[in-house]
Amino acid sequence: MPGNPHSQNISSKLTHDTVEQVRYRILAHFHTSPDDYSVVFTAGSTAALKLVAEAFPWVSPGPESLRSLFCYLTDNHTSVVGMRTVARAKNVIFMPIRPEDMYLAEKQGATTSDPDCQLVHLFCYPAQSNFSGTRYPLSWIGEVKSGQTCPADVPGKWYVLLDAASYVSTSPLDLSVHQADFVPLSFYKIFGFPTGLGALLVHNRVAPLLRKTYFGGGTAAAYLAGEDFYIPRQSVAERFEDGTISFLDVIALKHGFDALERLTGGMENIKQHTFALAQYTYTALSSLRYPNGAPVVRIYSDSEFSSPEVQGPIINFNVLDDKGIIIGYSQVEKMASLYNIQVRTGCFCNTGACQRHLGISDEMVKKHLQAGHVCGDDVDLVDGQPTGSVRVSFGYMSTLEDAQAFLKFIIATRLRPPSSQPVPQPAPGEAGAPQAESEPWNPVPVTVGGRRPPPQEDTPTGSGLQDDLLTAVEAVSLHPPLPEATRTWETPSEKAAGVLDGDCGPHVLTNLYLYPIKSCAAFEVTKWPVGNQGLLYDRSWMVVNHNGICLSQKQEPRLCLIQPFIDLQQRIMVIKAKGMEPIEVPLEENGERAQICQSKVCADRVNTYDCGEKISSWLTKFLGRPCHLIKQSSNFQRNAKKKQHQGQSAGATATLSLVNEAQYLLVNRSSVLELQQQLTTSDENGKEELFPMKDLISRFRANIITNGTRAFEEEKWDEISIGSLHFQVLGPCHRCQMICIDQQTGQRNQDVFQKLSEYRERKVNFGVYLMHTSLDLSSPRFLSVGSQVIPVLKENIECPNLPASEKHPNVIS
Repeated sequence: MPGNPHSQNISSKLTHDTVEQVRYRILAHFHTSPDDYSVVFTAGSTAALKLVAEAFPWVSPGPESLRSLFCYLTDNHTSVVGMRTVARAKNVIFMPIRPEDMYLAEKQGATTSDPDCQLVHLFCYPAQSNFSGTRYPLSWIGEVKSGQTCPADVPGKWYVLLDAASYVSTSPLDLSVHQADFVPLSFYKIFGFPTGLGALLVHNRVAPLLRKTYFGGGTAAAYLAGEDFYIPRQSVAERFEDGTISFLDVIALKHGFDALERLTGGMENIKQHTFALAQYTYTALSSLRYPNGAPVVRIYSDSEFSSPEVQGPIINFNVLDDKGIIIGYSQVEKMASLYNIQVRTGCFCNTGACQRHLGISDEMVKKHLQAGHVCGDDVDLVDGQPTGSVRVSFGYMSTLEDAQAFLKFIIATRLRPPSSQPVPQPAPGEAGAPQAESEPWNPVPVTVGGRRPPPQEDTPTGSGLQDDLLTAVEAVSLHPPLPEATRTWETPSEKAAGVLDGDCGPHVLTNLYLYPIKSCAAFEVTKWPVGNQGLLYDRSWMVVNHNGICLSQKQEPRLCLIQPFIDLQQRIMVIKAKGMEPIEVPLEENGERAQICQSKVCADRVNTYDCGEKISSWLTKFLGRPCHLIKQSSNFQRNAKKKQHQGQSAGATATLSLVNEAQYLLVNRSSVLELQQQLTTSDENGKEELFPMKDLISRFRANIITNGTRAFEEEKWDEISIGSLHFQVLGPCHRCQMICIDQQTGQRNQDVFQKLSEYRERKVNFGVYLMHTSLDLSSPRFLSVGSQVIPVLKENIECPNLPASEKHPNVIS
């Protein structure tokens, strides 16, 4: 049993010695030893950077106004750029350096030399850009330290911090040759485990200069509680590792290094393997063209993937349409997930590189913020301009099949039919061909079209590669056949609702649905009471996993097969599913027995209560995973975040159930019909294959279905009235992958999302959100099928097909 390494018992001593062995193993991995470097364990590479910022011996302005300088490459991770706030607090100047300026300084050489100047400066740069994979010269370390290359023309001594977190995940780093003063690491990026553990490698000649202000447990040789007396421990690690380190995770690192060596044969093999995959993917990706010759993607790179010395296994890009317009990264990410491909999107905590490659000015960044975009969200386009991009990275476990699966995804979603743009594959037995299971792991450069480009040649991008693509093996279609669904027939009203070019005639509520359990099947009604959160009991319950996290159909598609029915008279909800006995759940909680718990819905904290072990066991049995059913507490109010409508009383705030965005979702049948026609295909006999109207409607999980309008006219509405109830139209619903799930079978089919994406362009919108503008519940209020729907158009929009005599300002009757 491992013990706390700060103690002297047998167990603790064994833990301490094991941790020290791991330090030696880390240093050996980077071709150095304890004679030159010390290992300080941190809570990740960010914590290592923060440690340097706080402990570096910055010099504040003196009598001659000389002070230290903090320089960093603009192509640096946020955590490096954040060091400037510490430097600024110590009255130190910070200076961002563009990569092109650093290359220029390298050519020009040193311009200032004063060997007697004792000023210290710090230059930080990444060995590999986490944005584009660009690999910056490791020779800069020696050149800057010796004064041969200076990031800025100032006298003094330069120290170098090499951010190696991205680089060392796929490449060897020899610190006996490139002796940076500080090297922050992330073990998660090397092994994928453990998270929250990093290290700072500190060169021993620099260690005595570091100044520590705080001291924690284990770092003191002696101190007094009642007097300002503190003596630090001798070694660098003991001085800077405040408190008990995560020694169990540290011990696990030994097994990580052992596995890495056993599986791959070392970092040089990983370097060659991952670069070969990236080069292959880059070559194929950059060669894809639309029929009009326009490129399918725009790749952001400083190299042509000619050598692993200048390029890491990262490809950063945006997808374009055939007019050269960028498709938002959020849309690409959603489509990729349908093909079981997970990509990173955004700016990847590297705003400097993102700005440089995408041409985003400082003013645009501030404008994007004002428009509501923040780092890490899905606001991918502002005024048609991208706020970020898509990134794919290869690691030592990546395979040629992974690269080809990604290329097939791009081809299938942008160049239909897929067979027109085959994916290049190595011939059997040639470099890069898949190996038999019994063969050892032996990474070699892959070929494109059976041909390996010479190492120093420019990557081919012309007609030769296109010919290779066209003559390669045919791409496998990634579109599974449509699941066999229960046949449904359109009613006369459904057919009548499908007039695309009809007049702005009467709008009628044709269907009414509520979804008592979030992400479960719909409960269709003809008349239903309205509460202050929307339809009574709509999304009042949700299914959570054993950690209390809400489950949706994106993680568990079979939720759609769980059918809730509400009996208002008996005050119960009956839940059914195929192969299961029906089970009843009371509509209201028992205040004395309810177990209160907290959960989250769309980042909102909600108070809920557990509906009991009986229904938990029922759900667990059906879904095959531990689950609970929870209900929003009746005394908990969750306020909507949407802006208050003009004319709405100041004190009026809409309240929400467990919905994502708004109280109601409305879908127009004419919009569904237009999508249905886009999805229509013909078989070899000329027979049309349709997604049934009812099937399509169910995929969009709306509360209110209307007819009598043209396709997508609902997006022009400002508000609507249904009977005596009035609603504000909040805006369109941005769709996710859930519309790909057949609500009758739980099977996924990406055609609906893909076609909607192609047809509507940019954001995948369908349906509009509604919210009560005012609601008087002093007497019961109901929504009923057959009620007339009266929309009010947004300002300056008129219904063009109404006779002038029938037009009322901004109203469609």
